[in-house]
Amino acid sequence: MKILIVLTSHDQLGNTGKKTGFWLEEFTTPYYVLKDTGAKITLASPKGGQPPIDPVSDLPENLTPSTQRFHADVASQSELAHTRQLADVSASDFDAIFYPGGHGPMWDLADHTASIALIEAFDKGEKPIVAVCHAPIALVNVRGKECDYLVKGKRVTGFSNDEEDAVGLSEIVPYLLEDRLKERSAIYSKTDNWAPYVQVDGRLITGQNPASAGPAAEALLKLLHTA
Repeated sequence: MKILIVLTSHDQLGNTGKKTGFWLEEFTTPYYVLKDTGAKITLASPKGGQPPIDPVSDLPENLTPSTQRFHADVASQSELAHTRQLADVSASDFDAIFYPGGHGPMWDLADHTASIALIEAFDKGEKPIVAVCHAPIALVNVRGKECDYLVKGKRVTGFSNDEEDAVGLSEIVPYLLEDRLKERSAIYSKTDNWAPYVQVDGRLITGQNPASAGPAAEALLKLLHTA
C-alpha cells in the first residue's frame, strides 16, 4: 500500500506578517495511522524540501500523542525535510493521496497546476483522494470525468465558516472554504466546531478539522481494504 501525502509550501498568513503552513497534528496523526499498518508513505509539496509547519500547531497546548511521537522520530523528521516536488510525482506510483490542512493550502493549492493534475489522475485511476480541514481547497478547481467540478454533487466537509470565525481569520484567508465548496455545488455539511467529522462519498474522503485527520485516515484504510 503506497500513500502520497501532499503538504503546503506556503508560510505567510496573508498580510498579517505572521507565519502559517500545515497543521502539524493533521500530518502526524494520519501519517502514523497509515504507517503503523505497513503503508509506504511518500511526502511531497509544491516546492519540495521542508514544508512550513504552522507555529501555532506546534505550541505546547496543541501537542498530541502523534506530534510528540514525531518530535522523537528523527527518521520521519528527515523525511519531512526532504519532500519531493509535486511536479515530480506520478499518480501511477500510488494507491491513494492525502492532503493535510492548515491555513497554508488556502494560498498555494487551489490553483496549483501540478496538484490539480495529480488529483485528476487519481480520480481517473479510481484511487482514493483524502483532504482534511483547509486542504479540501485543493479540490475546488479539479475537474472530474464529466468535466464538471470533482466536488459537484459530492458529500464533502472541511473547515467551516464558524471555525474560521472562531480563529479570527475570516477576513485574512483569500476565501472561505465552506463557501467555495458550496459554490462548486458540493453537498457540504459540518458538525460542531472542533469535533471530529468525516464525509465519505465514493473514493472521496474529507475531514472538517484537526480532530478529523485520524478518522479520515481510518476511513481511507477501510476503503483500501475493501477495494
